[in-house]
Amino acid sequence: MLIVLGGLPGTGKTAIARELALRSPSVFLRIDTIEQALKKVNSLEQVGPAGYVVAYELARSNLALGMTVIADCVNPLLVTRDAWRAVAASTTSDILEVEIVCSDLAEHRRRVEGRRADIPDFTLPTWEAVLQHEYEVWTTTRLVIDSSLASASDAAELILGNWRSGTIGSN
Repeated sequence: MLIVLGGLPGTGKTAIARELALRSPSVFLRIDTIEQALKKVNSLEQVGPAGYVVAYELARSNLALGMTVIADCVNPLLVTRDAWRAVAASTTSDILEVEIVCSDLAEHRRRVEGRRADIPDFTLPTWEAVLQHEYEVWTTTRLVIDSSLASASDAAELILGNWRSGTIGSN
């Protein structure tokens, strides 16, 4: 099973992904961690699609072993969403796509401005950067969770419930 959490920075994806990983044996892939490692090794400011490409291949190899994979990423474009579905299909794995939103704009801003980086040397986006982030409208079936209404724990339970019931995202 591939569980892909997407949404703008500061919506709560990482907190929810961590809750999922604690509740279910799985591989946790965080794009921010991968991209920061690529920047560190290559002394780059921007890594382009490389972080996602690395994550796709790590997910593919772990899915092929029968592992559950949790991907934590903004997943802002149709092409990135298609790529995750292709990874699942290539390993005949089910996929559950989850879009995390924060409908309370003031709360979202508070989270973005109040965060502290938990990855060494990682620069968090500003509120202005979040507002300007390219993010295409999601057009496929997915589970949408509003993190202003559900705690990370509640969101993890909702995701696990959908996963167990197979109601969303089978391949």
